Amino acid sequence: MANAGGDILSNLMSGKRLAADIKACVKKRVEHLNTMGIDVGLALMQIGGTASSEQYLKTTVSVSATVGIKTYEYRLPDTASLNEIINNIHDINKDERIHGLLVLFPIPRRINPRRVVNAILPEKDIDGLGSVSVGMFAAEESMFQIFDKDDFTSIGGKSPAARDIACAPHGFLPCTPFGVVRLLEFYGVEIKGKNAVVIGKSLAVGKPLALMLLAKEATVTICHKSSEDLAAHLKRADIVCSATGVSGLIKGDMIKDGAAIVDIGINIMPDGSFAGDVDFKSVAPKASFITPVPGGVGPVTIATLLENTLRSAQNNALLKTPLILP
Repeated sequence: MANAGGDILSNLMSGKRLAADIKACVKKRVEHLNTMGIDVGLALMQIGGTASSEQYLKTTVSVSATVGIKTYEYRLPDTASLNEIINNIHDINKDERIHGLLVLFPIPRRINPRRVVNAILPEKDIDGLGSVSVGMFAAEESMFQIFDKDDFTSIGGKSPAARDIACAPHGFLPCTPFGVVRLLEFYGVEIKGKNAVVIGKSLAVGKPLALMLLAKEATVTICHKSSEDLAAHLKRADIVCSATGVSGLIKGDMIKDGAAIVDIGINIMPDGSFAGDVDFKSVAPKASFITPVPGGVGPVTIATLLENTLRSAQNNALLKTPLILP
């Protein structure tokens, strides 16, 4: 582990190495499914769209191709009605080629996002945002994934217990918070017994991340835009995870020496560059570990999304033909 105040590059918590490991496992398993005539399909739905969602779509399509997952793009105009959106989702739900659907956010403000994500079948809700997936996660019925130390992509192999897990209707964990936990553990950051502060209370990142850290036995504080004296909370934190989308929100004098910093925010600056919630220049010298933006959580999020898509395809194959996988 790098020491606080040490070489900034030595404490960089890049997500590229972990993402590469995940993608290598996914690719191997996708190829195995292909030999049995099973293609893995991922649908991406963009409604209107922003520069950031467009970039995310293009990146996901590109990365999916490298592991052999077929992508299906659904680009709807920002004038699309809720009825049109739901009808498209229903078509995707019935499409046997597609094993997962990701709706890219933000969507037009006039559209209720909960109506959209709740229209996705739970078995295709690979980002775990629908009410069924959220409920199973909150009840810790799908939480086992964050404790699974084995290569999940090997399911269907020698272990009958693993085959049973693959067939279980367990739901999927939200990819970004799950990626944060995986990244912390990949770099050996101790979570159990540590003080963790999560900034942001969204259902997509903040709330599920807090629950995951709590399941890992951290002492968790959730801060948000109405929290008073953010710095006072951060000064006590061993782990700081920020997902606000407010550029430069966290300064070096707000954190304690040796804290692990996970910057989940991403902002496109006027010059086209990317910046996170953390003022990297002032925070990095004090941190034991810190994620870059971009290149930190993002690659792991996409890799986890593809892994969840693979899980869905495996579950589907096993439920339809239990003996199809070795």
